[in-house]
Amino acid sequence: MRVGVLTGGGDCPGLNAVMRAVVRKGVGRYGYDFTGFRDGWRGLLEGETVRLDVAAVRGMLPRGGTLLGSSRTNPFSQEDGVRRIRENLAKYEVDALIAIGGEDTLGVAARLTDEYGVRCVGVPKTIDNDLSATDYTFGFNTAVTVATEAIDRLHTTAESHMRVLVVEVMGRHAGWIALHSGLAGGANCILIPEQRFDVDEVCSWVTSRFRASYAPIVVVAEGAMPKGGEMVLKDGSTDSFGHVRLSGVGEWLAKEIESRTGKEARTTVLGHVQRGGTPTAYDRWLATRFGLHAIDAVRDEDWGSMVALRGTDIVRVPLSQATEKLKTVAPELYEEAGVFFG
Repeated sequence: MRVGVLTGGGDCPGLNAVMRAVVRKGVGRYGYDFTGFRDGWRGLLEGETVRLDVAAVRGMLPRGGTLLGSSRTNPFSQEDGVRRIRENLAKYEVDALIAIGGEDTLGVAARLTDEYGVRCVGVPKTIDNDLSATDYTFGFNTAVTVATEAIDRLHTTAESHMRVLVVEVMGRHAGWIALHSGLAGGANCILIPEQRFDVDEVCSWVTSRFRASYAPIVVVAEGAMPKGGEMVLKDGSTDSFGHVRLSGVGEWLAKEIESRTGKEARTTVLGHVQRGGTPTAYDRWLATRFGLHAIDAVRDEDWGSMVALRGTDIVRVPLSQATEKLKTVAPELYEEAGVFFG
C-alpha cells in the first residue's frame, strides 16, 4: 500500500512528530510506502510531492513547523478541484491519504470521503484547541507555554514602568489559549471570544490593580469583542475558506484603557511566535501517539475517521463529527478565572 500524507492550515509544533510516527510504524510494521504532498491540499491539486521514508523523518521529533510545508488551500473553491485530486492520487498510485490539520483541512477530508469516496484518515492539529471531538490537539500545549512565558516576562517590565500591558494571543473564535496562559501567567484580566467584555469594567479592574501598587496585565484573545461593538479585524481580506484575518483588538483596547484611565498602556501581540519553535514534551508525546494510531486506522481501512484523545486513550471518531462544531470555553470555566480579575 502507498499512503499519502499532507499537512494543511496553520503550521504548529508537533506536525513533524506525527509524520515520523506514521512513517516509522507504517514502514517498519506494515511495509507501506509513503508519498508526501507539498503545502497541504495545494500539493495534491498540483501534484507536488516529497519522498517520505525513514531517512526523511529522522531527527524530526524536536523540530517545529512541517517538513511538507502547509497552506490554506481549499480544493472545493476550485471548479475542477476534486477531479485534479483524484487524478493525482491515481498518478502517484496513492491508495489512502492521511490529512493532518484543523477544522478546514479535516472538513475537506470529510467531504472527500463522504461525497467522493476518497480514502482519508484525519489527525487533529491546531494551536486553538477548538476541535470538539478531541480533548486536546497537539500544538496547543506549546502555544500556551510560549504565551505563559511571555506573560511572565512582561510582568517585570510592566511593574518597572507601572504601566498597563495588554497581551494579544491567538485562538480565533475560541479562548482556550487566552484562558490557559492568562491563568498560568497571573493575568489580572482575561478576555475571550465566548464572552463579550465591558470596557468600563476592564478599566475598573485595571484601576483596582494600580491601587494595590501593582501593574496590570490584560490578556485578550484575538477574537474577543466588546459589548455593543464589532470584532476588530486586521483588514477585510479572507482566505479560501472564507476566514477573515484577526488581530488588532489588543491595540484598540490599550488605547481605550489609556484614554479612560489616564494610565500608560502598551500592547504586545504574540502572533506567530506562538506557533513556531520546538514542541513541548507533551505535544511530542501526543503527536506521536496520534501518528501511531492514524496508521493503524489506515491498516484497518477505517476511512473517514479521525484519531482523538479522550482522557488518556486514543480513539477514533468520524471526521464529520470532528468538524461539525467548534469546541469553545464553557461559561463556568471562564467564571473560575474571574476570581483573579482586578
